[in-house]
Amino acid sequence: MAQSQPQSPNQTLISITNDTELSSSVVSNDNTNKGWSGDNSPGIEALCAIYITYAVIISVGILGNAILIKVFFKTKSMQTVPNIFITSLAFGDLLLLVTCVPVDVTHYLAGGWLFGRTGCKVLSFIRLTSVGVSVFTLTILSADRYKAVVKPLERQPPNAILKTCVKAGCIWIVSMIFALPEAVFSNVYTFRDPNKNMTFESCTSYPVSKKLLQEIHSLLCFLVFYIIPLSIISVYYSLIARTLYKSTLNIPTEEQRHARKQIESRKRIAKTVLVLVALFALCWLPNHLLYLYHSFTPQTYVDPSAMHFLLTIFSRILAFSNSCVNPFALYWLSTTFQEHFKSQLFCCKAEQPEPPVADTSLITLTVTGRVPGSGTTQVPEISVTSFPGYSVKKAEDRV
Repeated sequence: MAQSQPQSPNQTLISITNDTELSSSVVSNDNTNKGWSGDNSPGIEALCAIYITYAVIISVGILGNAILIKVFFKTKSMQTVPNIFITSLAFGDLLLLVTCVPVDVTHYLAGGWLFGRTGCKVLSFIRLTSVGVSVFTLTILSADRYKAVVKPLERQPPNAILKTCVKAGCIWIVSMIFALPEAVFSNVYTFRDPNKNMTFESCTSYPVSKKLLQEIHSLLCFLVFYIIPLSIISVYYSLIARTLYKSTLNIPTEEQRHARKQIESRKRIAKTVLVLVALFALCWLPNHLLYLYHSFTPQTYVDPSAMHFLLTIFSRILAFSNSCVNPFALYWLSTTFQEHFKSQLFCCKAEQPEPPVADTSLITLTVTGRVPGSGTTQVPEISVTSFPGYSVKKAEDRV
């Protein structure tokens, strides 16, 4: 069997031009060597730009998600129900950033798969698990926010945090179950490029000759990891919007100020989750559409245009960038997280613990007065002690 010769940067880019196939919502390792003519192939400048972009995605994503996770575990007030799901989302993003993205970079350095049959199965399993965690967590978060908005004054049960951790764990288990077939069927297959009289190995979920399997795979990925979850999320947010619209018709009185604050807090968190969902949808849509395009295009047709190459690279980079944008979206939307993020980034303490009463300066307010309707009888003195700089807030929905 003829083996591939050492490749120039241009040839390397040719070999990954059509590597747009989605291992269930993550770009797969299929190095299908189709149709990029040597005269039009991009040069070393394009290769360097791609390397730099990937390096930025990996470094920024790891930093942002690591700080998010650190803030959650080190700050007790941030350990709330929505933040448990968001932290689980960060773990899924980290998993993608340390496995899928670096492996994808190797496609530009070599003309084939470098990690063997075992690596193919393990990495395919990890990638699909990571993406499942992301999309299923966003779906459960939307359901949780719907419940919080519909019943804003309902007190959380004492075991709410434990139940949420169990739910997050179940999301990981379900994602692994969905990823299991990918690990079973993924293998290293040999591809041949008749135009260059060369062969190379690639990790993919089906043999190159099984066009029907590719069509089924791409369609299932699109439905299970994109259309169905986003449809469920859309239903929940339609119900949330209707509930919030109705709530604006009932302006609370002064005595209901606390209720209004509670409702506003949960509206803000619902908005945060919606932004995360929108980012996921926008980042992954081009990659899904391009995979469907490749899957349902006749095998004999090849698009050698520069536009096709740019769309391929753009869709891959956009999909991977979703794993690094969530912490910065939270930074933009949440002043609380913004403060903790800055503190952790500059290696400072995020939140000083509340000092003991003996070490805290006290302000005592003494109130005296008459009992209404009782003549000159005096009310016993009532002392109210306050701790400057401290306030008590309900943190069950803090983000």
